[in-house]
Amino acid sequence: MTRILIIEDNRNLAMGLRNNLEIEGYQVELAADGNAGLERARAGSPDVIILDLMLPGLDGYRVLRALRADGSETPVLILSARGEETDKVLGFRLGADDYVTKPFGIDELLARVRAALRRSGGDAEVASFDAGEFRVDLEGRRVNAHGQEVRLTPKEFDLFVYMARHPNRVITHRTLLEAVWGEASQEQPEYLRVFMGQLRKKLEPDPSNPRYLVTEPWVGYRFNPNG
Repeated sequence: MTRILIIEDNRNLAMGLRNNLEIEGYQVELAADGNAGLERARAGSPDVIILDLMLPGLDGYRVLRALRADGSETPVLILSARGEETDKVLGFRLGADDYVTKPFGIDELLARVRAALRRSGGDAEVASFDAGEFRVDLEGRRVNAHGQEVRLTPKEFDLFVYMARHPNRVITHRTLLEAVWGEASQEQPEYLRVFMGQLRKKLEPDPSNPRYLVTEPWVGYRFNPNG
């Protein structure tokens, strides 16, 4: 699985990025300061690094300088509120591969990540994956269940992918809402009931007695890949 390291001290932003990247099939690790980020980059060999500039401890420039001094060729995508040309030029001179200015759209960021992976030859792994009796085509945004393609709406697809990426684990309502609809959805638990019901109708042999998308009362849901 393609690994992405996010070095960002804004926890809400980092968690939102992680949720969206995991939906796309990436394995994500977080670091909240420059020193921890540099240590994890050296130890974990990520495929892409998303790097904030304004960090506690080592700032992003110094993290980037240290990585390139180590000989690391990992693509680094700078994420910063500093959008001046001089900041961008310095980042590129130090070895950044791309530079995204805050605020940004998640679709833009995902496109930049995919482009960085293509340039480094690391994007082939995330085109599709198997989850028990299901096959998920991330590029085509399709799901094959029991040998048959199933049509899902965009949000149904995102919800199923997140659960398929976390098999046999209880996922709380809050986690699912944040991952698929964002933080503003916390007061909208009916989203889950509606979309989970729709997924069961499309993916379960007997929607009234689900085997794959199981309710954990008062807590959340669990995906059983083999029923």
